[in-house]
Amino acid sequence: MSVEEILAKLVSFPVLGGQSNTSIITWIKEYVESFGIPTVLVPHAIEEKASLHCRIGPAVNEGVILSGHTDVVPVAGQDWSTNPWELTDKGDGKLYGRGSCDMKGFIACVLAVLPEMIKADLQRPIYFAFSYDEEIGCLAAPELIEAITDHYDEKPKFAIIGEPSLMQPMIGQKGIVIYETVVNGSAGHSSRIRQEVSAIHESARLILWLESKMNGLVEAGHVDERFTPPHTSIHCGIVQGGIAPNVIADKAVFNWDVRVIPKDIAKNILTDFEQHCRQRENELRAVFPAFKIETREIHPDVPALDTAETDEIVGFVQELGQNPTWSTVSYAAEAGQFAAGGYQAIICGPGSIEQAHRADEFIAKSELERGVKMIRQLVQKLST
Repeated sequence: MSVEEILAKLVSFPVLGGQSNTSIITWIKEYVESFGIPTVLVPHAIEEKASLHCRIGPAVNEGVILSGHTDVVPVAGQDWSTNPWELTDKGDGKLYGRGSCDMKGFIACVLAVLPEMIKADLQRPIYFAFSYDEEIGCLAAPELIEAITDHYDEKPKFAIIGEPSLMQPMIGQKGIVIYETVVNGSAGHSSRIRQEVSAIHESARLILWLESKMNGLVEAGHVDERFTPPHTSIHCGIVQGGIAPNVIADKAVFNWDVRVIPKDIAKNILTDFEQHCRQRENELRAVFPAFKIETREIHPDVPALDTAETDEIVGFVQELGQNPTWSTVSYAAEAGQFAAGGYQAIICGPGSIEQAHRADEFIAKSELERGVKMIRQLVQKLST
């Protein structure tokens, strides 16, 4: 199958983050095994979903992992001009479909070169590592990485995560964690604002505290110019509360995310926030004894990626893609998790992140060609 034929098949599986990926992972499994390569599934403990890994080549150290995720984001509410679950060629050099860019394009490139991997005299192995539920929190990667580490006697060296980067090596990513804070105040007539504790008003103060915390980190020198913005960001995206303009809200909920540069730790920010919340509780319980602020994690803490410019994988991938530059990304991906698992990791894949998650998502045919070329270069490099 050509890379476009494989991509068309992958796009046809409407597997969203959080849903069963049995359909797409079974197809990949059968495709890979049709070439005589045994695969290993890493199933979810309860739900019908699984990651997959396999090895092509000899069982020796210093192999290369090619990693991608099989799930995509929803299309509901988006104004698509094509069927998002059917790869569409409009004759403009682009292939349209959900996941064509993020990141089934990379998986298609990897699978398209599999026949050449089989025939090559690989001196070091290539591993496939395909996960689920990346789009809702990079949930499967830690278990997949652990499974790879435990299953093979040898130790892979590099991990290339094929998120869309226009084939430019990305040596850094921000980490991410998302929290939900619930503020319980006291209900009452709005004229009694001095006698009650408004959950909305207190939520507003807490949100401003978080913004001030972000600014304080910058003022304290927590800056990394490789990123845009060049610092840890703290952002509140959802606020809910209240039942009427003239009723003091007894409950409010807000969700906020922290995207940390490698030198910062999200849990430290949470600790400072919790200390501030305990202080506010002590101050306001004189007015309303049951006043309470509770925060919980609703998106797991995904670690940042901080591959050094001098690490061996950087020059290795630059040579594969014939791209002498490197950069960083502010979105989260599984690369930080692979690095935490002991592998030199980098992000590099076909397509532009600008096309991801939007209506009429596409990948340029030229990007697919570059992706295939990079994988072929990898096969050649590992065969010498």
